[in-house]
Amino acid sequence: MAITIILAFMALFILGIPVVVAIAVPALIYVLVSGFPLELISQRMTYALDSFPLVAVPVFIFVGSLMNQAGITSHIYKFAHTLGGRVPGGLAQVNVIGSLVFSGTSGAALADIGGLGRIEIRAMTRAGFSRAYSAAITGASAVVGPIFPPSIPLIIYGSVTSVSIVQLLVAGILPALLYTTLLMTTVAFLAHKYNHPRSKRWPTLRELRETFVPALPALLTPLLLVGGMLQGLFTPTEAASITVGYIIFITITFYGGITWDRMRFALFDTIKTSSAVLVIVSAAAIFGWVMTVEQLPQMFTRTLLSLSTDPLMLLLIVNVLLLITGMFLDSTTATLLVAPLVTVPLTMAGVDPVHLGIIFIFNLMIGLLTPPLGLALFLLSDIARVSMWSVLRATVPFYIPLFASLFIITIWPELTLWLPKMLR
Repeated sequence: MAITIILAFMALFILGIPVVVAIAVPALIYVLVSGFPLELISQRMTYALDSFPLVAVPVFIFVGSLMNQAGITSHIYKFAHTLGGRVPGGLAQVNVIGSLVFSGTSGAALADIGGLGRIEIRAMTRAGFSRAYSAAITGASAVVGPIFPPSIPLIIYGSVTSVSIVQLLVAGILPALLYTTLLMTTVAFLAHKYNHPRSKRWPTLRELRETFVPALPALLTPLLLVGGMLQGLFTPTEAASITVGYIIFITITFYGGITWDRMRFALFDTIKTSSAVLVIVSAAAIFGWVMTVEQLPQMFTRTLLSLSTDPLMLLLIVNVLLLITGMFLDSTTATLLVAPLVTVPLTMAGVDPVHLGIIFIFNLMIGLLTPPLGLALFLLSDIARVSMWSVLRATVPFYIPLFASLFIITIWPELTLWLPKMLR
């Protein structure tokens, strides 16, 4: 029965049915056919959303939308431009630096692309970069967002698998910096090979100061978040609310405030985006319950452990599984459906669940840049006004730092676990 339900989900998904419907319909039919009470459906959906950690999801979405509407992202970009415009690669390097900084407040790749990415692509095309390349580096740099804290995908992963969200968020810092370094190295190589434009001179101290001072309040946000969680001053959910208060404070104090129309747009954008995420969470809860009743997790555990009991070999197998999954499912759906299946057998084999969480999410972020689903590719294509295939071709060189980072993170657990161990 479990296999039938999974096949029904895949069939509906391939037919183009919205993913939430493709998840919910087979599970609902199972409940009705099996004779379970209808109250079970609403009970499971409500129970899935009755989660304190999930409160952080809409709040961090609001933070990213509020920063875009208040114009804070433009100050971040101006400082990044002044700081890195002369580096080989010019505005492409600025793109990477800006994404790393913005990731410290948005926590989502698509928020980075839709907010800061629009500014970056417009500036790069004006400077002489092709639209396809501008879109490609924007998508590649946005992968940092869901790895560096605060990360909405990591919060969802932690809430589904009962892994410490604070440790997951802290664990993402060094892998994010590793990927940023490899990506910037790739950009520099491409700049040298294709003679990409860059600023004609290095900035003066005065120019650095003039762009750094306006950006400083926003740049302090990641320090506030990470420092507070490391010191145990607040949980990730509390950190989200503190961040909103901080962003509103600096918007009023340093950036001239925000109009009511822009605030209303940020609120409605948050409601729309949060609803899209949380309705999938509730639908996946029913689907997950059905899989549990049919004992699919136990079957999957036995199958996986029969292949190997070596932790590294299991991680490599799961990497392949997740890369394929990320090609067809968005990160939220994939996390809700697959995370409960892979966490148990790998933990039993000795894999640290925090280490697994970073590997899990990094794989799914690669899926954002991989067809046929490739949500980031579609968004970038729309913003840059070029075909998706043009963006994909320009993205090919950036798969090198993506997969190199994934490989290093997989075989070197201490890179991920060094900071979390300080909290244990």
